[in-house]
Amino acid sequence: MSYDEVEIEDMEWSEELKAYTYPCPCGDLFQITMDDLRAGEEIARCPSCSLFITVVYNPEDFADKPQKKTNPQPIAVA
Repeated sequence: MSYDEVEIEDMEWSEELKAYTYPCPCGDLFQITMDDLRAGEEIARCPSCSLFITVVYNPEDFADKPQKKTNPQPIAVA
């Protein structure tokens, strides 16, 4: 059972960790990466203790966007 449920909007993005973070009672931070979110993961773990939280978010907000296909442009040759 998770320690708590936290909305993604209540978490902070850490550029240093490249992860969303939320304060853990032990003094460290729960962490979940963008790759985890894209994969549908909803558990953010604390690296210093055994606690984890459930992250509430819309998976569609983090899904990989389909890449736009582009047609090659002709190049003029002299």
